[in-house]
Amino acid sequence: MTDTDRTDVGTMDDLHASATRMTGLDDFGEPSYREGLGRLLSAYREEAGLTPAGSKQTRRLLRGALVSRLLSEAAWRRYPAAAPVTRPIFVTGLPRTGTTALHRLLAADPDHQGLELWLTEVPQPRPPRKTWDAHPVYAMLRDAYRAHSAFDGVHHLGPDEVEECWRLLCQSMTSVSFECTAHIPSYSSWLAATDWTGAYRRHRRNLELIGGNDPGRRWVLKNPSHLFALDALLAVYPDATIIQTHRDPRSVIASVCSLNAVASDGWSTVFSGRVLGTDQLTLWSRGLHRFAASRKCHDPSRFIDVRYEDFVRAPLDTVDAIYARLGLELSGAARAAMRASHAESLRGTRRPAHVYDLKTYGLTPDEVDRAFEPSTQ
Repeated sequence: MTDTDRTDVGTMDDLHASATRMTGLDDFGEPSYREGLGRLLSAYREEAGLTPAGSKQTRRLLRGALVSRLLSEAAWRRYPAAAPVTRPIFVTGLPRTGTTALHRLLAADPDHQGLELWLTEVPQPRPPRKTWDAHPVYAMLRDAYRAHSAFDGVHHLGPDEVEECWRLLCQSMTSVSFECTAHIPSYSSWLAATDWTGAYRRHRRNLELIGGNDPGRRWVLKNPSHLFALDALLAVYPDATIIQTHRDPRSVIASVCSLNAVASDGWSTVFSGRVLGTDQLTLWSRGLHRFAASRKCHDPSRFIDVRYEDFVRAPLDTVDAIYARLGLELSGAARAAMRASHAESLRGTRRPAHVYDLKTYGLTPDEVDRAFEPSTQ
């Protein structure tokens, strides 16, 4: 049976073999990721209720993480010189709180760099932009996103867009992204008790690789899952600044449930309705509680807070305030790039158009309120 014919997730051995066939590479690096992969495979098999389509997509996701892992290992040998990651900015907060829009505005500054989606799939020193269309993986992703527009109006995707860095954490099989598209409670429990420091070390090595051609530009990263691992993040990036976004949890949970329902549509016989709602409420309330507790143990000057309503009302004013806190001057070129980026985000398929309701996922406003008490939003 070929990989294109398969409708099962497969085993650890054949996922590795498939990734090797695709790349011609067989060095996956140090083996600690295998525990997480084993936990995932067990949970997908015993708990997730995957359909044939869901099994196929899950296999593709896991194999993709292994392929990226192989490519990183090969690239580190080919490009041993590392570009320093200095004073990075991490945007985090509950999903659907403006993290994407804020991240893309900050990354529009020519002095900054973000993590383009396609380079998370094929880690390498960032090539000149004019060469991207000729790269087969970039072209494949570009055509795939054009053909599948389910996320339009919810979360615009494109291979050239700066995106969340959870894909780098997936190389270590340490990411809540897996929990966002499947009911896998045993993996969730394992991950909640796992130290993410090793995953962030690999994350940093990938940034050093990808930014190899842009050593003078400051990294701006974004990922709601940083909520779950603040201590590990700051252990690996001790000079980082953390921007935390805030929004009413009722809107957050309704929106993230809708987003993940779209992302996993048709993948499972159990991950829908109340099950999906409960999983996401449990996951994200735990993440925010954990972040709030960890944040108290770190220097308050390392954190900048942004209210969703303030950002939506005046995005460039929000950026001005962030730059002031960072002691940076917002150049004319940066301001112009940010204005252009913001205008573009309101046009065509990028324009937000998302309708959601807690009741669809069996949740009530009071239930959400109780889950998030006493975390500060």
